[in-house]
Amino acid sequence: MKVKATFEEVFSRIPGPVTAEWSMGERFAVALAHGSMSIEYYAPIGLDPQIPHEQDEVYFIHKGTGELVIGEDRHSFKAGDCLFVAANVEHRFENFSSDFGTWVVFWGPKGGENDGGSG
Repeated sequence: MKVKATFEEVFSRIPGPVTAEWSMGERFAVALAHGSMSIEYYAPIGLDPQIPHEQDEVYFIHKGTGELVIGEDRHSFKAGDCLFVAANVEHRFENFSSDFGTWVVFWGPKGGENDGGSG
């Protein structure tokens, strides 16, 4: 089981394959995966075309600045910040700097976890 990933190794695999959504190649790469958990590095350029994900996710901002739009709310971010997005919620990065890159952790069941009121 792989237990370590470095930024340099993961980032070297970006861009990934060309797809309908990523005409210049995918702007993310998987770093580690185990069970329902996966960790990716995400580095969009200019536009963030992502669609809602089936799992809860946490972004650990590695480089850059910008805004994470979740529904109607805008959240400014900078390197070192941590942001949560629940499963199946519309979100996207906007107004991000050209050096923007973030680690993303996905985990749990499809549809996300019930917070049990722990908010």
